[in-house]
Amino acid sequence: MKKLHFSFALPVVALVVALPLAAQDGDDILKGYSHPPLHRIIVPDASPDAGPTGIFPGKMKVAYGINAITNHGGGQVIAIVDAFDDPTAEADLGTFSTTFKLPACTTANGCFKKIKAAGTPADTTGWSNEVAIDTQWAHAIAPGAKIILVEAKSNSNADLYAAVDLAVSNGATVVSMSWSGGEASNETTSDSHFAVTGVTFVAASGDGGHGVGYPAASPFVVGVGGTSLTISATGTWTSETAWSGSGGGVSKYEAEPSYQAGVQTTGKRGIPDVAYDGDPNTGVPAYNSHSCAKCITGWGQWGGTSIGTPQWAALFAIANSERKAASKSDLNQPQFLLYPDAEADYHDITSGTNGSCGAQCTAKTGYDYVTGLGSPKANLLIPALVAAP
Repeated sequence: MKKLHFSFALPVVALVVALPLAAQDGDDILKGYSHPPLHRIIVPDASPDAGPTGIFPGKMKVAYGINAITNHGGGQVIAIVDAFDDPTAEADLGTFSTTFKLPACTTANGCFKKIKAAGTPADTTGWSNEVAIDTQWAHAIAPGAKIILVEAKSNSNADLYAAVDLAVSNGATVVSMSWSGGEASNETTSDSHFAVTGVTFVAASGDGGHGVGYPAASPFVVGVGGTSLTISATGTWTSETAWSGSGGGVSKYEAEPSYQAGVQTTGKRGIPDVAYDGDPNTGVPAYNSHSCAKCITGWGQWGGTSIGTPQWAALFAIANSERKAASKSDLNQPQFLLYPDAEADYHDITSGTNGSCGAQCTAKTGYDYVTGLGSPKANLLIPALVAAP
């Protein structure tokens, strides 16, 4: 049963809707369930219809240097994989796009496509709020890319991984997975879903603080941690610390991938690889009109590692688009390219913790198990990804 945890911070209140990862660990990954690492801030004196709050797309692009990139992801297909059907996803994306003066992304103009697994019911659990964030923010960062929303018939891992396969078979070049479940002793048998040549997979690291979730633990997936981002009035990056909810740690079952050999020595896969704004207090707006018992309608300000996941996916789509323009192939396991240039291409997060376990729960200079390599300096990182063979 899904538990609700409440934490309080002045002058706002954060409603935490993520299930603790430790409660989901097991022996069979396909018998487990995943949940969207998602947090909502309730802004005092603001109704859901009062309009958006949080960091808007224009300022987010400035903060991470995306505004310096003229390519918008043209020719790329970002697949958003979530559970259950969100009947208003396309209309809500339209509201978001109109509000922030983004190009329209619709079925009619070929930008948006929804694919439902057979037997997928309408959402009654609140996943539609995650769908809203994922589709809207992938489009905000890479408005030239096509969006495929692939809806699994449930949030069981078996159904979600089947939806990932469906995304790939429908031409996705980047797959965004803003959900996480516990690890399982046989999880390596599911890594094959993400070992696809020419497709980049991105997953949220979780929002329960220290702890490792899957599929972010897969060495074939880019795991995204969370930060608390501070920007100026114009959006310029000012500072960044580790967010206390950022999932991270050392996998129990996945071996250390070769691309991490220079940054850690545990012999096991370290999580996350990279980070992005995730603190709901510095979160982003999203709009949802699908009404259900656990759905939150109207504008909301959201945080969690799930808000950075589609934005990193969009960043990879932009890099792929530029690579195609240079007659190069789409990225293949970009983790091998992300690690060598950590000092130059990232904001290195050196303060903050996600638990009380000491060094493994504390951000530090260089790679750490809370924020990975850091958050992107896209104006430097994307050209580096494009320049690679």
